[in-house]
Amino acid sequence: MVSVWPRAVVLGCALSLAAFSAAAEPAAKALFEAARSPAPLPPQSFGFYSKGCLAGAEQLPADGEAWQAMRLSRDRRWGHPVMVSFLKGFATEARRRGIWSGVLFGDVSMARGGPMPFGHSSHQIGLDADIWLRPMPRERLSPEQREEYPFRSVLKEGALTVDDRIWDDSYRDLIQLAASDTKVQRILVHPGIKKKLCETTRGDRRWLNKVRPYYGHDSHFHVRLFCQPGSPNCEPQRSTGGGDGCGDLDWWFDVALQPPPPNAKPYKPKPDLTLSDLPRACERVLTAGPGGAPAIAALTPDIGDIPVPRPRPGR
Repeated sequence: MVSVWPRAVVLGCALSLAAFSAAAEPAAKALFEAARSPAPLPPQSFGFYSKGCLAGAEQLPADGEAWQAMRLSRDRRWGHPVMVSFLKGFATEARRRGIWSGVLFGDVSMARGGPMPFGHSSHQIGLDADIWLRPMPRERLSPEQREEYPFRSVLKEGALTVDDRIWDDSYRDLIQLAASDTKVQRILVHPGIKKKLCETTRGDRRWLNKVRPYYGHDSHFHVRLFCQPGSPNCEPQRSTGGGDGCGDLDWWFDVALQPPPPNAKPYKPKPDLTLSDLPRACERVLTAGPGGAPAIAALTPDIGDIPVPRPRPGR
């Protein structure tokens, strides 16, 4: 005798199984952090800057004549080859022009991109990079020193404006150099820095359009490149529009950077992204070659023997 489960029971079991699977799926940040080598695939960015992954990443050398990479233990100096080439050329040109003798680079992306375990919501497709607002010291920093070398804000202590004891025209020239590159889509800085740039830039101001105010970013500036050729599944960010963006700062100082009102709802963090939240290609990126599939096998929980409804028999 063939047993036929009622439709409601089948549907209920299916929904329960789906809910269990979603709850059991590990956070994508754990999977991507465990992948310590790049996916051996052609260079390609998948998805959006804050929801995607990276194939064929290249590692920025820890040291160059005009730069040093910081916080090496994080292993976040991987990027799309175009990003790595941009960073090398940017530091070299800044030195050649006498802006700074050397640049300190912060986080780029992990070996296969994806969500990071802490520190960033973007930097997932190899096209974001942080550049410290602090010149490289004359004496080279050792790997150990780079773990502890402090961030330094360029703002006045307890204020929202730039500290002129730190800031000089070289900071503006450095940001302008980056913004003037045609590969750069936008640059994120603290609103106080944007205000300073608006007040001190003379002549051609078109590059200011790419410099956008954002929370934080007072000790570094964030460079984002356009989606690159060969990445048809890279999701572009909306245009920065026209104008220099200097007439839109009041909201930041009058509203956004002010303390929240006493009756404001507490901030509720977003749930962690899972692999199923990312573009489908990211599973292949994560499992390709050595260092991929074992990471998934190790971090995906064993859900054991779960009863699955039998299919309804045919007539």
